[in-house]
Amino acid sequence: MKISFMPIRMDSVLVAELSAETLTLNGDAYDFSHVEEGQPVEDHDCPWVIGPVSRVDGELEVTLLLPHGGHPPHETVFPQPVQVAGGAIPLPAYDAPVMDDHME
Repeated sequence: MKISFMPIRMDSVLVAELSAETLTLNGDAYDFSHVEEGQPVEDHDCPWVIGPVSRVDGELEVTLLLPHGGHPPHETVFPQPVQVAGGAIPLPAYDAPVMDDHME
């Protein structure tokens, strides 16, 4: 599965996993095995998926909302798509560590 991301400032975090063609997002499973080649599906009832879910050359393509905090790192604001075969989906950091100028 090819997963692209759309960064958005929000207080919720996202935990994502893939098993076959089922995305599990924050514990809720969404099965996209019914998506056919060349027939994008927009009515997917998944609040984390933005736009249509497509199958291109046999591979599912999806865009997920990527929540971030008030100090996101560069790789979160400008995320690169990932190819995932299964398991935990690697997501950029929610927030960058904030350095305290008063720490010694």
